[in-house]
Amino acid sequence: MTATDRTVELVNIAAAAAADKLARDIVAYDVSDQLVITDAFVLCSAPNDRQVRSIVDEVEERMRQVGAKPVRREGERDGRWVLLDYVDLVVHVQHEEERGFYGLERLWKDCPEIALPEGARGVGREANDDAGS
Repeated sequence: MTATDRTVELVNIAAAAAADKLARDIVAYDVSDQLVITDAFVLCSAPNDRQVRSIVDEVEERMRQVGAKPVRREGERDGRWVLLDYVDLVVHVQHEEERGFYGLERLWKDCPEIALPEGARGVGREANDDAGS
């Protein structure tokens, strides 16, 4: 099973919103073969709590514009790791320290990465992609 076209559309919207608020290292994974509760994850990070909140607000606003509302929002109070659950898509916005510590990329490295448009990969992602080429 793979992520649906609608889920991939939402992934691209969430990633673009995060990139517009200068999120770092945006990556998306198709986790539909591994999990029954969701199809995709979007991961991104920011260097401070205020920017984490700004990214979360922009993602929610853009998703709302296409009729998607989170069924659950966790971690908002601390602003270190906010999870937005849209059922088929879960967006993780993490402070850089939490992202490094928890290493979600390591957990999901066997899942296919969902290609993001050039402008939706965030600060630092292009440099990482070029370095691996």
